[in-house]
Parts: sequence; C-alpha cells; structure tokens
Amino acid sequence: MTVQTWTYLLVGVSFALYIFIALRSRAGSTNEFYVAGGGVPPLANGMATAADWMSAASFLSMAGIISFTGYDGSVYLLGWTGGYVLLALLLAPYLRRFGKFTVPDFIGDRYYSRTARLVAVIAALFVSFTYVAGQMRGVGVVFSRFLEVPVNTGVVIGMAIVFFYAVLGGMKGITYTQVAQYCVLITAFLVPAIFLSIVSTGNVIPQLGFGGEAVGAGTSLLAKLDGLHAELGFDAYTSGSKSTLDVFCITMALMVGTAGLPHVIVRFYTVPRVRDARVSAFWALLFIAILYTAAPAVAAFSRTNLIESVEGAPYRAGTAEGGKAPLPDWFKNWEDTDLIAWVDKNADGRVQYRPGAAFEALPGQAKVMPVFSAGPGDPLGRGEHGERLLQNQPTANANELYVDRDIMVLAAPEIAALPNWVIALVAAGGLAAALSTAAGLLLVVSSAVSHDLLKRGFAPNLSERGELIAARSAAAVAVVVAGILGIHPPGFVAQVVAFAFGLAASSFFPAIVLGIFWKRTNRAGAVLGMIAGLGFTISYIVYFKFLGGTPDQLWFGISPEGIGALGVLVNTLVTVGVTLVTPAPPAEVTELVESIRAPRRGSGIHPS
Repeated sequence: MTVQTWTYLLVGVSFALYIFIALRSRAGSTNEFYVAGGGVPPLANGMATAADWMSAASFLSMAGIISFTGYDGSVYLLGWTGGYVLLALLLAPYLRRFGKFTVPDFIGDRYYSRTARLVAVIAALFVSFTYVAGQMRGVGVVFSRFLEVPVNTGVVIGMAIVFFYAVLGGMKGITYTQVAQYCVLITAFLVPAIFLSIVSTGNVIPQLGFGGEAVGAGTSLLAKLDGLHAELGFDAYTSGSKSTLDVFCITMALMVGTAGLPHVIVRFYTVPRVRDARVSAFWALLFIAILYTAAPAVAAFSRTNLIESVEGAPYRAGTAEGGKAPLPDWFKNWEDTDLIAWVDKNADGRVQYRPGAAFEALPGQAKVMPVFSAGPGDPLGRGEHGERLLQNQPTANANELYVDRDIMVLAAPEIAALPNWVIALVAAGGLAAALSTAAGLLLVVSSAVSHDLLKRGFAPNLSERGELIAARSAAAVAVVVAGILGIHPPGFVAQVVAFAFGLAASSFFPAIVLGIFWKRTNRAGAVLGMIAGLGFTISYIVYFKFLGGTPDQLWFGISPEGIGALGVLVNTLVTVGVTLVTPAPPAEVTELVESIRAPRRGSGIHPS
C-alpha cells in the first residue's frame, strides 16, 4: 500500500479509538469535566500525564532542533526533563493536598484575593494559548504532508478533532484518550528509531546506537557527523555555539516553566490520594524517559541521512553529471508542503547545503519561510531543473537549501527509505502527541474561564449545569483561537513552546513556590510579582520576535527562549520586596499553608 493509504488507515483507526473513548467517558458533572472525578488509577494517570507532557514539541520538534543545532539543542532535552523532576518532587504533592481544581484556584485561595485569581487566570490564558499554537502548528505539518493538504487546512482538521473530544469529554474523556494516545505516540517514535538505529549503526537499541559505530564508516556515528559538518562548513555537531549564560537561562526557564504549567499540574488532582499523585508522577517520569532518551539518537540518525541524501545531488536525473544520485521522491513530496525548498544560486542543477539562510523572509513574515511562485500556465511554478520557484529573495551566502526543522522526525523514515507503514505510523504518533497536549491546554482555558473567572469570581451563583455549559463554550472558543495561532505561529514548534514555558516560569513558579514554602508571602507581593514577571517576559519576547529586535540588542546575549529565567528573578524580587513592606497575611492563611506542608488529622486535608 502507498504511504497515503497507510496514513488514512492508521490515523483513521487511532482517531476512531479516541472518539470512541470520548463518547464512553463523557463528563456528566463539573468534577468529572475538570479532574475526571478524582478517580483515575496512578498507572493510567502516569500514561495520561506523559502524553499530556510530550507534546508536538517533544515528538516532532525537539529531535528536529537537536538534529540541526546539535549540542545547543540539548537545552530542550535537559530543561524539559529536569523540569518534570522538579515538579514531581517539589510541588505536586503539596498542590494535591490543597485539593483545588486549578492553579488560579490555588493562587486565589492562598493569596485570599480575587485580584490574584484574575491575574492568574490571565497568565494561564497567555501560557495556554502560546503553548497550544505550537501544537496546532504540529498538527498542520503532519496533515500537510501525509494527507496532501495545505498546512492551514491541516490545522483546521485538527481543530475539528480536538473540539469533539475535548469539549465533549472534559478531563474524564481527555484522560483516557491520552492513555491511548501515549501508546500510539511511543510506539510511533520507537519503531522508526529502532529501524534508523539498525540502518545507521547495526544496533537495535537507539540509545546505544547513538554512541556506536556508523555502518561502513570505521568511526563512531557522532565522529562521522562532525566530519560531515566540517566538510560543509557547519559548526561541529558535538560542540555548541550558544553562550554559557544563554544555555543556562534557556534550561532554567524550561525547568521552572514546567513546574508552573497549569495543564500538567492539574493532572495531579485526577488521582484519589496524595500517595497516588506521587506514584503517578513516578510512572509518568518513566514513560517520558523512554522517548527523551531516544530523541538525541533519532536526531543524529536523521541529520546524517539528510546530509548524505541531499548534498551535491541533482534535482532530477540528467540535470548534472558526477555520479551522484538525484534527489529522491521524499524531497519533492515535502517540497509540495512548502516546508522544504531549494534555490539554485549557482545554476549547476545541484543542491548545495551550507550554513546560513538560503533566502530572506518576505515582509510581514514572523520567520524565514519559503513562498512559492506560480509560473505561466503552471500553478506550481517550475524552474529550469523542475524545482519550485520562490518569491523570496535569495541571500548572498552559498547555502541553497531550506529545511523546516519541524519535519525532521516525520521525514526521517522517508529519508532512510523505511517501509511505508513505518512512515504512516510516525504521522499517527505526531498527531497523537499534538492533540493530547492541545486537549489538555484547552481544558485549562475552559476551566480558567468557567470555574475561576465565573464561578469563583463574577458569577458565584452559577449552577453546576451552567458552569458545565460555560466550560464547554469556553473550550469551543479556545479551539478557534488556537487554530488561528497555529496558522500564524511566531516560530518553530519547539520555539513557540519554549516561549510558553518562559511565560509559565515568570508568572506561576514564584507564586506557587513562595506560596507553599514561605508563609509570610502576601497577596500584594504575589499580585505585583506575577504582573511584573509576566509583563517583563512578554515584552522581551514580543520585541525580539515581532518588533524587529536584533541579536546584538539581546540582554547579556539571552535569547527570547531563555528570558523566562530573568522573568522568574523579576517576579521573585518584586514579590519578596513588596511582601516585606506590606502587612502579613491573615492567620487562617498561615494555618492553611502549614496544613499543606504538614497535614494533620482534623485539618480537612489528608495525606492519603
């Protein structure tokens, strides 16, 4: 069967399974809609948490960024993994003891303030919509190639699917759907990883193949890759170009951002007891580690195969001499998705892959992306060698190739000429990863509006039925907004997600940590700290991603992906400073904090 037939089959079966689970697990109350009734077994919750956590950024874009940036890309791997450990060990048990539905719920009650709750709701919306933009973009990328539709059409299809099972099932439907999605995504990641490892190193275990000897090279895979980079003028794959401070800040922002992500924190409320929250955190970490330890290997295999496949290859047979095989079909298939492009700068008919951008961004583009032209009588616009023609202006450097980093995991099986069913399986896994996280984020949006903004804020007399209707309506609106953001993303999937982590770090993390471990923290400090941290981080990201900020203007060389680390510092300093010069919190709040940290019988909050 063809790749497209396999894709329709595997994606269709997996989607049918998700919808069936959503129908069987339909939420009938707000408790089921927000936290699945609090009765999810730890093992199932661990799988659901892993699926919720491993978004399109983990499945599609993390290995893609590591593939292109090598050592520098490891900051995503370190930050996200370390962040989950930080969340599971430092915060999750205490938040579970508190017994509320949402992060704004915790902040509103801990800081005895509707204003604090409102600020937390706004922060949750910023974080969730930024994060979900990356997921919808990932969905569009998958559909664009394997269903042969434009990226924007793929985003709309993803919107429809998420709308169905997120709005209908709530957390109860999402949780059990995510269990199935974890099984799909981990299988879809490991099967091609094993194939690639065998082809590249002869080792069946990708994690071992990553450090093993490359087939026919007489040297290690990484040494071979460093050699290929040196020949083409790239920095060594195993060394970094980012400053130590920037690496530290990005890693820190991702770590503490993880500990402030509302859609992950809420998962610890879906189990019956605090002990179950700890057990499910262990299972989730184990399930996450399976993919995260394989991602660097997939990145290295993909990078090696890409370079060997395209460098010096003629676009089609007969256009150049020299014995190099022409570009294979995978290149032309991805070219039709507008996610890979070649501009023949020296008119030799061959692909020359070198450092630097192949062409410039068009006015109004958030990042460099190819925009293809139509030729006379030809809607695709073909050049002398059959290549797609571009509206973009070529740059002066020697590089002729543009490859969107988000396609590397999806394209890796095709580049390595793996069986069609493996290629289609990766598509199903990418969709599972993107949709699982998108659903969790949309639930955060709906609960922030219906529970925190309405029920606990402006409409306290709202009935349970009215709250459930409001939650579903908010989720429906959020799906539409998420789709719009997915069509117009500010960067690659992992970059967009990194921005979301920075926002979560600079807004929630200090408020949560200080709220648990420093009884003196008061509402004035928390509110002003969240506003300062979030405002600082948003301003920095917007300036450098949308308002023309240049690399030489970066503060201390810190990139927008890492500015959340400074946002945390700003938030913490403002919170502590304001707290020390304003009245202490009421005695009942101090007792509440003590009961969270050392629960006592009769306090109303039990450890198990």
